Amino acid sequence: MKDIISNINKNFESRIRLGIMSILVINDWVDFNSIKSVLIVTDGNLASHIKALEKENYIEVKKQFLGKKPNTSYRITKEGKVAFNEHLDALEKFLKNKH
Repeated sequence: MKDIISNINKNFESRIRLGIMSILVINDWVDFNSIKSVLIVTDGNLASHIKALEKENYIEVKKQFLGKKPNTSYRITKEGKVAFNEHLDALEKFLKNKH
């Protein structure tokens, strides 16, 4: 049984991190407020999960100004895409396994 779950990535166990990665895997750059709106989370909660994913090099950050307003956007890295796909594959194998 341990082998079945060994490839499940702890970094994606949170529903918020799973949501962030799911959004970024199908979109190129997504801004903070869009992610916050889709996941219905607070600024602080989202920021802490984004920071954790950034620390693992799973997402990258782009800060810019749109007019005079600051805008922060995110996208998944190649490393993040590989790790997330491996996580999804591990979940799928776990769900298909007959216990």
